[in-house]
Amino acid sequence: MHPELFSIGGFTVHTYGFMIMLGATLGFFYMSNSVKKDLGIERDKIQNLAILIILAAFIGGKLFFYMEDPGYYFSSWANMKKNFRTGFVFYGSLLFAIPVTVWYFRKEKWPLWPLMDRLAITACIIHGMGRLGCFFAGCCHGIPTDMPWGVTFTDPVSQAEPLNTALHPTQLYSASLIFGIMIILLMFRRHKRFEGQLFFIYIILYAFGRGIIEFFRGDEERGYIIDGVLSHSQFISIGVIAITVWAYLRFKKRARFKKK
Repeated sequence: MHPELFSIGGFTVHTYGFMIMLGATLGFFYMSNSVKKDLGIERDKIQNLAILIILAAFIGGKLFFYMEDPGYYFSSWANMKKNFRTGFVFYGSLLFAIPVTVWYFRKEKWPLWPLMDRLAITACIIHGMGRLGCFFAGCCHGIPTDMPWGVTFTDPVSQAEPLNTALHPTQLYSASLIFGIMIILLMFRRHKRFEGQLFFIYIILYAFGRGIIEFFRGDEERGYIIDGVLSHSQFISIGVIAITVWAYLRFKKRARFKKK
């Protein structure tokens, strides 16, 4: 749609980066206000956490992106710089950010799972805004479609392929999925049965929805485990769902045992 928000001289503000920063700002305010009110944790501590998460998410997301075609990207620095601002894989960011977050919570001696529940809502804010950024940039686009809601990208700077062809707006599918999950979490948070439940629900619902949306994705450079059948993201989604459902049931059983 509009990959470049505006330019001043030789400086260009890309819409994708702007949306990520906006999401990070909104997420920070939600997280800091929530933990200050409920747990008495000061904002400066959350600011340090936010910096660590951003760094971990950047490294993990970029590394997973490069691993989709390592022979190409690691062959030269010029190839690694391509799509540097928009080339990220969410699962890479997630799998790197979670252990860093857990380490920081343990270091500060904070309650892990109550904070992970709040972090799930925060992640929805940031991730959802990021997917809107993808829509503007044209990355993570869908396959051609004749559906009336197909979106045609015309800007030559857009990463959507092919241009001037109606595509499934998979970025908007993802944003709708993520914001829908956030609404569910906000509605469910007062009725959760154990700490960590919101975090597990977030992971399960996102992985399931992501696996379905992958069928409409058209950016085939993300790679396949089985060509045209099972993408890398779908493969990861299956593993994530299996592990998270197991953890959810275990936590639920433990919570039920404690009540007896």
